[in-house]
Amino acid sequence: MGSDKKKSESAVSISVASRITGVEIHTLRYWEREFDEYLGPVRTEGGQRRYRPEDIQTIFTIKRLVRDEMFSIAGARRYLAKSRSEAA
Repeated sequence: MGSDKKKSESAVSISVASRITGVEIHTLRYWEREFDEYLGPVRTEGGQRRYRPEDIQTIFTIKRLVRDEMFSIAGARRYLAKSRSEAA
C-alpha cells in the first residue's frame, strides 16, 4: 500500500509531463486516446491526469517512434504490442 502512495506522489501533471518530454499537451491527450492500451495516466478525483514515471517512459518511446523513426500511429502501436509480447 505504501508504494502506491509513493507512485502517486511521483506522478506529474500534464503540463509537467509536456515539459519533461518536449511533447505538446494536445499531442499527449491525442496519444492517450491513440495508445490507450499503453499510455494510461492515472486521474485525480477531479479528473486531472497524473503521469507516472512509466507513463513518461512510454511517451519518450512513442515520441521516438513517431517523430524520429517516422512510424505511423498504427505502426507504432504494432511496435509497442510486439515489444510488450516479447517482454512477457
